[in-house]
Amino acid sequence: MVKRVLVPIDGSEQAWDALDHAMAEYPNADVTLLYVINPVGAGSGAQVGDVSYGEEWYEASKARADGLFEAAHERLPDGTFATETTVDRPASGIVSFAEDEAFDAIVMGSHGRDGVSRILLGSVAETVVRRSPVPVTVVR
Repeated sequence: MVKRVLVPIDGSEQAWDALDHAMAEYPNADVTLLYVINPVGAGSGAQVGDVSYGEEWYEASKARADGLFEAAHERLPDGTFATETTVDRPASGIVSFAEDEAFDAIVMGSHGRDGVSRILLGSVAETVVRRSPVPVTVVR
């Protein structure tokens, strides 16, 4: 029986579909939305040398997460779910969070890449499926 479900969100339509799927498939489970702040984003651009840039970048990333969580509550006003944010590369952040917090399942969106682009670029969903200690449902 699935009691705790992790739903990573990034603002993509596939992530919203995954949230809808999780809420429909596991109506009695404790659902947690996870936004992973990718630290790679802090290491690019002309502002990197600015001492305060890291803090500004982090605050902007947190604000994006908060905006997505608010949008989730607007999308599912009757849905009850917790929200969490972590800093890591997306795939490892999702897997680590699922392990550390003892989730029973992960439901996540796929960007739907196929063919050569999927082989060359890989995907967060594919990596999570391979490394996750719990079942993963990928919603397309």
